[in-house]
Amino acid sequence: MGRGNKGNRYLLGAALGIALSLIPIMVTMIVADGMIRGITDRFLELGTGHLQIWARPPLEDASVLSAALDADAQTGGLTGIWREMDGIGVILSTAGKTGTSIRAVEPSFWQNEGSRRYLSVIDGSGLIEADNEIMLGEDLAREVGAVVGGPLRLMTLRVAEDGRTIPRTTLFTVKGIVSSGYHELDALWCIVSYNAGSRILSKEISRDFLVVKIDEPYDRADETAFDISFKLGGLAAVYTWRELQIAQYSSYESTRQMLMLIMALIVLVAAVNVSSAVSMLVIERQRDIAVLKSVGTSSSETRRIFLWCSLLTGLSGAIPGLALGLVIGCNINGIIRGFETVLSFASSLLRGGAVKILDPGFYLQEIPVIIDWKGVALIGCLTVLCSVASSVFCANRAGKSRPLDLLRKF
Repeated sequence: MGRGNKGNRYLLGAALGIALSLIPIMVTMIVADGMIRGITDRFLELGTGHLQIWARPPLEDASVLSAALDADAQTGGLTGIWREMDGIGVILSTAGKTGTSIRAVEPSFWQNEGSRRYLSVIDGSGLIEADNEIMLGEDLAREVGAVVGGPLRLMTLRVAEDGRTIPRTTLFTVKGIVSSGYHELDALWCIVSYNAGSRILSKEISRDFLVVKIDEPYDRADETAFDISFKLGGLAAVYTWRELQIAQYSSYESTRQMLMLIMALIVLVAAVNVSSAVSMLVIERQRDIAVLKSVGTSSSETRRIFLWCSLLTGLSGAIPGLALGLVIGCNINGIIRGFETVLSFASSLLRGGAVKILDPGFYLQEIPVIIDWKGVALIGCLTVLCSVASSVFCANRAGKSRPLDLLRKF
């Protein structure tokens, strides 16, 4: 076609813009999904479990429910069932006193495969073997000055027959100091055996329920909860982890969607730039358009030429952009550590301390790499579609051009 090549440069620039805009949206998606999954996994395996079963009316002995579920464990996809009792108390130590969340759960819960995967033992043991032993979260242990093997007093409340609440102090031995790797989850952790919890926690001001784990918590939680509820015949209410964490999980999802929306706007602007590039191409190639139409090329065929240009431009930007974004996202942990090393070195030259991009007390030390391939495909397709859609007007203008009007200009 003609001698000019400015239009081609504009198309290459538009493709480059699309590629550069897709890199951050891919990295954002991988990091956000990884952070959400990493934090959620810890809550599921160490906190709420995959399901919780609450008896209605409350049963004095929840072993009735446990026995009914144990009979179905082999066929229902259940991997574990434990009794748990939650309450609040106050830890009394030489360093002072502080409120705490008491978790009284059967010791085998901490030996479950999922629990072992995310529970880190900082000092001592991660298994309670006696009713006078206690485990503390790392931050809580540091706050009260607890040491493994040392004594610790725990004050709780019991409700007297006349309705009065009476303080009760129990002496424990610190068996272990543990961490989930996520500050919010174990900052107030004070863990005792279920037998100890049933002795020191009053039923009137505590929660007693069953914690259940299943094979596929992300895919089959709702289905399994329905099956269990049906088999128990209304003896208990069954809640999935999504219902138990609805506020927190919704907050994570809202944050993720907001980040994706901001990144999507950048991609949209880059895709719209294809329209400007095609418009310049149409202006530059007017002589060629006139020649093609004078030899019988129809308006629709002329239009398709420029739509194909926009399609190829979108693909030329989307494919390398997605690929490079995936490569960076999959290696994000190494990249972050590299930045931390460089920043720490620069900080040391200024007599500063080590630099942490992600504070391990509040964020995950290692971000799981989660790739949503459906999301990747959707983003790629929408990018190309926006590139083509933004060029429709310019392509239509080229198709409607009259060859005689164009030839008069040259």
